Amino acid sequence: MPHDHDHSAPGHSHAGHQHAAPPPGGGFSAAFAIGIGLNLAFVVAETIGGFWANSSALLSDAGHNLSDVLSLALAWGAAWLAGRPATRRYTFGYRGATIQAALLNTALLYAALGFILWETIDHLRHPAPVNGRWVMLLAGVGILINGITALLFRSGQSDVNVRGAYLHMMTDALVSVGVVAGGGLVLLTGWAWLDPAISFIILGLIAYSSWGLLRDSLRLGLQAVPDGIDPEAVRAYLLAQPEVESVHDLHIWSLSSAGHDAALMAHLVRPGQADAAWLATLTKGLETEFNIRHSTVQVEDGPLPGGCHSHCELAAPAVSEAAHAH
Repeated sequence: MPHDHDHSAPGHSHAGHQHAAPPPGGGFSAAFAIGIGLNLAFVVAETIGGFWANSSALLSDAGHNLSDVLSLALAWGAAWLAGRPATRRYTFGYRGATIQAALLNTALLYAALGFILWETIDHLRHPAPVNGRWVMLLAGVGILINGITALLFRSGQSDVNVRGAYLHMMTDALVSVGVVAGGGLVLLTGWAWLDPAISFIILGLIAYSSWGLLRDSLRLGLQAVPDGIDPEAVRAYLLAQPEVESVHDLHIWSLSSAGHDAALMAHLVRPGQADAAWLATLTKGLETEFNIRHSTVQVEDGPLPGGCHSHCELAAPAVSEAAHAH
């Protein structure tokens, strides 16, 4: 729900601007519901088929699809929380829930990969006959279900939560293609060891495709400068404003997993302070140039006694390192 804020306090200034909270479910409620329903039904079918066909590839794929169901549920819940209004205690609302959900989903994913890897090693050591036709049939259904689910989230790539759902589903669709190929090879050759070998390939693909999600989730959790924002460029922009002599305590982070939810806090030394028009121009420029929609600026007419605050003596090296990382 939209809300306005235009606060003034000694030494602090906010330009008046609006922030619209994301809708409940992050605008993807239907996609989450459909994706969870389709994949949960498929997990049940694939698990039964995996045991019946004695296929570790199918069981590993079912295990990963189950983690996707849990991931979709967590992401959906976090997106719903992000759409709730702010309160006196949770002044930013519950947007940070999407960051915590992304971190938890990534941890669950790699825990599931570890369990499936253990099972696959056991199947490789003790190979057993595999029903190749049944494997190909179920994996073919998986291509259809995962492909449809991935398309539901295709338009939300700027949000780590939604991008995680998209990547998981698209990866599963591609993995199912590999399972179909493996089932066909087992059917043609009779080599049972091919099934767990393909399972290893599946696990490797999943781990590789999920690495970027893990990296981005950790960055969000550690309040790193969001991707796409050059902190040195932001500092240069602030220093270029009329009569600004120096910038300190510059912090840029994301309020949620959404790429357009960046926030900024900065202290500017500007003799003569600032008026509302100057601040409005400054914050509008931050939004236009860097997509920073929530900015809080403290304007000072001279250096603070005792120096700057918030360990800002460490800010410049940290910002430079973040700039090189992007």
